Amino acid sequence: MNIEVLGALDVRENGVCVTPTAPKPRQVLALLALHADQMVSVVTLTEELWGRTPPRSARTTLQTYVLQLRELIAGALERGEGDGGPQRTAKEVLVTVQGGYFLNSGGGTSDVREFERLTTLGYAAMDAGDFQGAARQLRQALDLWTGPAFADVRDGEHLRTEAQRLEETRLCALDRRIEADLRLGRHRELLAELTVLVGRYPTHETLRGQYMLALYRSGRRSEALETYQRLRTTLVRELGIEPSVGLRRIQRQILAAGPEIVLDKAAGGDDGDSRAPTA
Repeated sequence: MNIEVLGALDVRENGVCVTPTAPKPRQVLALLALHADQMVSVVTLTEELWGRTPPRSARTTLQTYVLQLRELIAGALERGEGDGGPQRTAKEVLVTVQGGYFLNSGGGTSDVREFERLTTLGYAAMDAGDFQGAARQLRQALDLWTGPAFADVRDGEHLRTEAQRLEETRLCALDRRIEADLRLGRHRELLAELTVLVGRYPTHETLRGQYMLALYRSGRRSEALETYQRLRTTLVRELGIEPSVGLRRIQRQILAAGPEIVLDKAAGGDDGDSRAPTA
């Protein structure tokens, strides 16, 4: 089974799409696919579909959705017959267990698992000072994203939370990849990307600090200081707070106009005061 959730939902068995078009069965499959090879409880699936006040028919209706998914899986399995390997049944792919269900991937691929594997390698490379390797691994991880997680799935409480969690992991990987590229001297190449990112996440201080560094190292000192001032104005006006210690340190270094600003975790607020994006 091949599973993709980092963008549009796409689940394939034997290369055949088993993603339903109906919204609620699609929600069920999305949650099972995200947690492939792990049990998802009936309670969790029910809350996802109907919130905290499900109808009396919720359990029976959920069973109907599971049967519909198994029909799609059975059709995909039939197309794969005659390949010489052992043939699974639909019930062995979408398995009923005590208290819930799980999707048996059969050792197939999952873009979430691959993303986690690549980011782990990328972070390890950063810690080891291998910025070239870190940039490469993290870029490959980020390339797995084709849009927001579950982009074409109606979300309930659980999918919404999972999508937010995944987006945070994506932003963390993006921060570290940009940091690696800055350490490799790719500041000019980063300017266009960072211009878009600071517009998209106007109060994200890690990205703002990286943008300031890229501007400064590209000979655009006044613009680097201006972007700091714009952020400070936004933070003070809208949130009543000053920029983080790390970001203020970068501003002071730029004001001092030294020959080089050393990139450290202060670019993202090494005092632990980096604010999350609000957009």
